[in-house]
Amino acid sequence: MVLCDTNIFIEVYRRNFAVRDVLEKIGYENIVVSDVTCAELLYGAINKRELQMIRKDLDKIAVLHIDQSISEMAVDLVEKYCLSHKTSLEDALIAATALKHDLELYTLNVKDFVYIPDLKLYR
Repeated sequence: MVLCDTNIFIEVYRRNFAVRDVLEKIGYENIVVSDVTCAELLYGAINKRELQMIRKDLDKIAVLHIDQSISEMAVDLVEKYCLSHKTSLEDALIAATALKHDLELYTLNVKDFVYIPDLKLYR
């Protein structure tokens, strides 16, 4: 299983075929997302039609929910890295989800995660 960052799906919606090809290589049945990615994608919808399309797509993907351990780990990551690396709460929650479930994280923003110990990035 591979946890996908929000930017992966944004690129798919922008018709980035290279990213789509990577997802096909991973296999859609092996792709999971965080609640954070769902919320970010829905928030970014520009109209009701797009919101419905995103919801329909998300309904086909397994979603990993934020629980207490992910929340606590994310707070710890923000505390450790907000000043040195400008770690956002959203990125910390996604990273904590990957760490808790021992998943590789597929992201195009490697710089936002590369400094987090034990976090495996999909390459």
